[in-house]
Amino acid sequence: MEKNLDRFHAKMLARKRFLLLVVVGGVVLAIVSVSLQFWNLTPAAPMGEKRPATASGEGFFLGKSRKRVFPVTQTQEPDPIAEAYSYCNTPNRSEQAWEGHSPADYKLLSVHVMIRHGDRYPLYSIPKTKRPPINCTLSTSRRPSHPLLKTFVSHMAQSGRGHWDSPLASLPRLPNHSACEMGELTQTGVVQHLRNGQLLQQAYKPHRFLPSDWSARQVWLETTGKSRTVQSGLAFLYGFLPDFDWKKLTVHHQWNTLFCGSSCDCPARSKYLEEDQRRQYLLRVADANLERTYITMARTLGLPPRQLRAANPIDSLLCHLCHGLPFPCAPSGDGAPPRCLTREQFAVIRQQQLDDEADRRRVGLYRKYAVLAMFPYLNRTAARMERVAKSSEAGRQRRAGMDEVFTLSSAHDVTLAPLLSALGLEKAQFPRFAARIVFELWRGLPVAPGQVRRKGGKGERPKVNSRDVFIRVLYNGEDVTFHSAFCRSHARRVSQPLCPLTNFLTFVRRDMFQVVNATSYSEACYRRFN
Repeated sequence: MEKNLDRFHAKMLARKRFLLLVVVGGVVLAIVSVSLQFWNLTPAAPMGEKRPATASGEGFFLGKSRKRVFPVTQTQEPDPIAEAYSYCNTPNRSEQAWEGHSPADYKLLSVHVMIRHGDRYPLYSIPKTKRPPINCTLSTSRRPSHPLLKTFVSHMAQSGRGHWDSPLASLPRLPNHSACEMGELTQTGVVQHLRNGQLLQQAYKPHRFLPSDWSARQVWLETTGKSRTVQSGLAFLYGFLPDFDWKKLTVHHQWNTLFCGSSCDCPARSKYLEEDQRRQYLLRVADANLERTYITMARTLGLPPRQLRAANPIDSLLCHLCHGLPFPCAPSGDGAPPRCLTREQFAVIRQQQLDDEADRRRVGLYRKYAVLAMFPYLNRTAARMERVAKSSEAGRQRRAGMDEVFTLSSAHDVTLAPLLSALGLEKAQFPRFAARIVFELWRGLPVAPGQVRRKGGKGERPKVNSRDVFIRVLYNGEDVTFHSAFCRSHARRVSQPLCPLTNFLTFVRRDMFQVVNATSYSEACYRRFN
């Protein structure tokens, strides 16, 4: 009996030791994993692979292993309904973002952000159906809300103190219709960007790259001439700089959705876009399932199929889905129940859009258009970063107050989509409401061969040069730098885990034109087509 008891106790002791080792090992691995991710030496999950849904977007983290630099192809077709909910970007979940993360001893120099406007009312209405009943005034008692919403509304009442480019001066600073107008920003759209701005404010606060007494030159806000982009930009800025000084702010107008300024004339860009639109049309008319769906939907509403297609029903249906409203119906006219559109019909149309995105990447015409479309914006961003980098060199810090260290461009899906493509981020999801692309500029401490970095050491620091300045690109909070065309093949080293700014400068000023067999923007735009 005693021997049996001894064996039993020995087995129990061994089991406890084993479980203890498992627990301790798991904790150690978790700490190592989190530490590596925090210092950006290993990314968090393969790009293209799905992860649990968060408000920051799905499936666009980098690979878990440092060797997994290239995109991972999805093996499953995306569910069009689930993908549509991701597109809505409903602000009801916590969000984890990687803005502001860097290895030790790196200093943040500047941040440049491009956003898509937030949730909006549809641009089109479906004939014979009621418009979605959405209130576009702002109220803290209505969901979704935000702790900054009340003070944001009060602060916008002082907007007359700011400086406005003339095309923007007459636009409303807040959505203000109890029954939304076409294309108007909703309360959801305002909250999305209050959250975005506050998220980046918290991420960058420890870095103090923008001083509390920032000058008018250091903050740049530009927007297209639509109320939804103006209001989205203001909401983002207020989240980022609560109670900012209106007298310091100038709101600049971009007349073209491509933010091309004075460099918009490019015949080849228009040619590539026309060719891609022809490809898109041929793909659509060849989709028999889509055609049957349009015929069924038109019959349900008592419309000719051509008229229904012209009304672009997907835009209105997305609004119903995002706001939890039943899909639109049309009265039957004979006392019978109304005839309603269905989620299955919506899924067919949405699937065709996803198929079009995949075909667009395969054919490559859109990439050529995108490179020419977004060169002016990228070139302007590169020039700003280069100026800031030069000002950060030893002996030139006194000029830093003249640099645009934070820029915000409030734009549309037709702006962010070509920007992603021009950067070579072909696996990125189509820009959802309130999507953001962030360019960060970092300076690393120069290290001579055999020298070890030291924190807090005294003495004069070596002069910083272009080899010590780095760039990160983030899309909806996820670091996509090493999936970009300019840094995809860059060998990451432990001593320099970020991408050199010189890679980005060379890409923008020369290498990006390789896809159109040219070496410059001018050559690519004006060369004759065969």
